Amino acid sequence: MTLKNKTLFITGASRGIGLAIAKRAASDGANIVIAAKTTEPNPKLPGTIFSAAEEIKAAGGRALPLAVDIRDEAAVLAAVAQAVESFGGIDILVNNASAISLTDTEHTPMKRYDLMNGINARGTYLCTQACLPELKRSAAAGRNPHVLNLSPPLSMKQHWFAAHTAYTMAKYGMSMCTLGHAGEFRKYGIGVNSLWPRTAIATAALQMIPGVDLNMCRKPEILADAAYTILSGPSANSGNFYIDDELLAAHGVAELDKYAVKPGTKVFIPDFFVD
Repeated sequence: MTLKNKTLFITGASRGIGLAIAKRAASDGANIVIAAKTTEPNPKLPGTIFSAAEEIKAAGGRALPLAVDIRDEAAVLAAVAQAVESFGGIDILVNNASAISLTDTEHTPMKRYDLMNGINARGTYLCTQACLPELKRSAAAGRNPHVLNLSPPLSMKQHWFAAHTAYTMAKYGMSMCTLGHAGEFRKYGIGVNSLWPRTAIATAALQMIPGVDLNMCRKPEILADAAYTILSGPSANSGNFYIDDELLAAHGVAELDKYAVKPGTKVFIPDFFVD
């Protein structure tokens, strides 16, 4: 099933994984709503909503760049209204925006705790709530609507919490949205799933973490292709916590070397939360 003329509302799509997912959908001729905060270039963190829009258009899609802080309910509701005005509705929501701080309790100020939980857990819930009326309309029109959360499988093991309790709580908050909303929205015909990488992914944000060797990472395109597999599939397939390489292998993608930052790499930095 193609994503041609489908409208995707993607949070944090100005760079990295969100932009890669946007460009993959754009190659089908999709409409992309870029809901992100960056409007001015930052030398440490390249990419703005406007540069992303140009890349999406070059890939074959239509783009609507919107400056949105997903912690702000009024801003999210306004963005949804603008998306509907521009493209006629919303078929797919990708909750990609996220904040990270790999700090223990002693070294996590409440401001940082609030940022992570405000963007990751609350932001995912808010954007899903705001897009729900349009997703229900999409379902009624037979347009195969989806919600995709970039969040990990729920593994309630102590070692995933001990080193960075606040971050784990925030990411698992997104995953609990997947679990709950898959069950809640099944009656509407809306698919809700999570997608997570097995390895670290080379993004500009990752480069800001000291000591990370990007040559031991994979490119964002592995998640873009995995996301496309989910979003172009039936919305009845819901409530899953997919790992990128497992999902691609299940769909016949046996050769993953093209996703390596350094082709031929056999040992990658593992991501978090994958048992």
